[in-house]
Amino acid sequence: MSARTKPAWMSREHEIFQDTTRKFFAAELTPNIERWRAQGMVDRAFWPKAAEFGLLGATAPEEWGGAGADRGYDVIIAYEQTRAGDTGWGWSVHNICLHYILAYGTAEQQARWVPRLISGEIIPAIAMTEPGTGSDLQSIQTTAIQDGSDYRLSGSKIFVSNGQSANLIIVAAKTDPQARARGISLIGVETDATGGFSRGRNLAKIGMKGQDTSELFFDQVRVPRANLLGGQEGRGFSQLMSQLAWERLVIGVLAVGAMDAMLAETLTHVRQRKAFDQRLMDFQNSRFKLAEAKTKLEVTRSFIDDCVARLLAGNLDAPTASMAKWWGSQMQCEVADECLQLFGGYGYMLEYPIAHFYADARVQKIFGGTNEIQKELIARSLDT
Repeated sequence: MSARTKPAWMSREHEIFQDTTRKFFAAELTPNIERWRAQGMVDRAFWPKAAEFGLLGATAPEEWGGAGADRGYDVIIAYEQTRAGDTGWGWSVHNICLHYILAYGTAEQQARWVPRLISGEIIPAIAMTEPGTGSDLQSIQTTAIQDGSDYRLSGSKIFVSNGQSANLIIVAAKTDPQARARGISLIGVETDATGGFSRGRNLAKIGMKGQDTSELFFDQVRVPRANLLGGQEGRGFSQLMSQLAWERLVIGVLAVGAMDAMLAETLTHVRQRKAFDQRLMDFQNSRFKLAEAKTKLEVTRSFIDDCVARLLAGNLDAPTASMAKWWGSQMQCEVADECLQLFGGYGYMLEYPIAHFYADARVQKIFGGTNEIQKELIARSLDT
């Protein structure tokens, strides 16, 4: 995951996979980004194409059709996607859902869902946030009440990535409405054969316009109890929390990929654009701003690479992952702002990629737990 030198955690096999992934994105993703933004979602046909190149199951067990590789391969996919200029394809959500099922699903759930996730037949989403709860997951109002061999699922969710395209949605719901965290369970809703389920409109966002994001509604949706993730009620909150280190590290990885792409775009611009009979690159202010951006990028890259090494060694702790999330997203936003400034008025025009990088960056400080929450979690780890 490096612009010049290979990080210590990368093997020769990682490098080969990175090269293959980069070429695939250049051929199949980058040419479609503008069209996906216009239509508000990625073509469904792109998912099986990505599956053919091993991008949907790189770290899944071979018994289910995956490659059985380490999480470094997922890091490479995340990095190369944003380096290619894309934030529309919901790979990160797919990856999170896949690993929920691999980590907590029953044998029957894994056999039913994992191979179809890896093939691209199933597009997943995870529905946690509600209109009135935001980051306070323990206060969700969506309920799943037992009714014989089924649950009756009722409530609504908002800001669901892949919301328009998903046909498997992992829903956080209260199976015990009187409890807080201990009352939450995760339930897989297969939308293709579910009455009472509906999707709201594809939400209009500041950035990430190629990613479909929706409000979802559940009106007494009948879901088999066999779809309760892991088969035991009340474990949803701990299941969600135990995966957060990976989810937050991914946000840091995405930030590095985006900063690499932004800096490359900006360097091309300042070398070509002239003002007052000299290149923008020749102005001291331009050079200083670029020096600052490059330093922020490389410091962030070094820290994220260290976090990846910890992840692969099995000792990435939650506070460090929170640091990766807030620091990476903060640096991404700062670099986006400075790079856009060097484009002048052109930077404000959506026909220039830097404008999309700028708009896409802002949500990085919000999802995955706001940066304010990350700082609180880090601070708690110091007060022990």
